[in-house]
Amino acid sequence: MDLNLQFPAGWEQAKKIKYAQGFNKPSPRDFVGFGPLTEPESLAVYNFTLSHNFKLVLAYHTQGQEIYWQFQNYAPLRAKIIGEQFANISGYTLADVPYNSSFAGYKDWFLQQYKRPGYTIEAGIGENPLPISQFDQIYNDNLGILLLGMVV
Repeated sequence: MDLNLQFPAGWEQAKKIKYAQGFNKPSPRDFVGFGPLTEPESLAVYNFTLSHNFKLVLAYHTQGQEIYWQFQNYAPLRAKIIGEQFANISGYTLADVPYNSSFAGYKDWFLQQYKRPGYTIEAGIGENPLPISQFDQIYNDNLGILLLGMVV
């Protein structure tokens, strides 16, 4: 089960895309499940978010040194500016989410639900799981994002 493909933000479209790609049964990646929020881990993140008043969210993933900042061409006005600051401080690229990966994510749901900035940070690069030898570089790249995210 891909726990980040469990959120009610275009989940049906994510299912259609991933099933067409052959991810139509439980697997280590890209399987959306049989409905949104069916997995306890995703439901816990969802409920935790509902019970707090977050100004923005950061969803960390590992692949590509990119920052995704919008959902279906939607984001609050200042989201791109904050994303550009995150990109500048980390050296990552501020990017649009590839269409086939642009549904049912936590960041997507947060943007849709709260109309506040949300980001998917794709830390590191290479084949997953990333080697521990990348830890120091990922930490250094992302420390500024974490600190800036607390004050924007």
